[in-house]
Amino acid sequence: MPPAVECLEITAEHFFDGGQDYLARLSERYPLFVHGLGLSLGTPGLLDQETLESFASVVKIARPEWISEHIAFTRTSEVDLGHLNPVIPCRESLDRIVGHARQLSEYCGRPVLLENITSHLRLEGDMEEADFLNGICEEGDCGLLLDITNLFINSRNHKFDPVAWLEKLNPAFIVQCHVVGYNYRDGTWHDSHASAIQEDLWEFIEVVASYAPLRSIIIERDGGFPCNEELSAELGRLRKILKTHGSDTKPVPAAGETRSAEEAG
Repeated sequence: MPPAVECLEITAEHFFDGGQDYLARLSERYPLFVHGLGLSLGTPGLLDQETLESFASVVKIARPEWISEHIAFTRTSEVDLGHLNPVIPCRESLDRIVGHARQLSEYCGRPVLLENITSHLRLEGDMEEADFLNGICEEGDCGLLLDITNLFINSRNHKFDPVAWLEKLNPAFIVQCHVVGYNYRDGTWHDSHASAIQEDLWEFIEVVASYAPLRSIIIERDGGFPCNEELSAELGRLRKILKTHGSDTKPVPAAGETRSAEEAG
């Protein structure tokens, strides 16, 4: 791992069936964040108990300051979809996700951050998306993991102003960010978690860092891993942005079951 790496985000599900010794060693070397993919907070009913117990066992070993999941659903009562799907921004969805976020926080004994996702469908409900996110954070006593790349991609695919969208969020709710380069093919933007950060994204990172008191930024690279020099350059550029805007944060890279982050001191 390059010396520039100061903390790591791990995907909880990658440690459900083993790797606990490796995870324990990582927790001794780095501050860790635990990020979930399959708790399906947007699905009606109780959280799946087996998944919740497995998630909590990872948290116990990793000892993160906070844990995170997505504002999405991945399963119905009958089938596991294996993919993050959007929820309708409405009162019913808000109440469901708030209840599940509180259940997750209480069960694991950690604060919860919730992440915005990309979607080729832009669902409409009785609330604007930013109001929906503000309401979840306020009523769920949780924070927002703002995925900058997801917001950027959605704004391009659905043709809205990402800065105007951002400015409707309460900046105090934005605790952590994800960022990675995007891909563009066949007239559509995609998030593959495998590209270097492009210049227009760097500009938007500056906007977010100037708007919210960020505590951590994760470089969410799950493939196409760069050499140490390229990764260190991205981390250094993030660190400079954060210090410029008042956050003494530390950047980190991502690798396989781990992702890199820059954590505020």
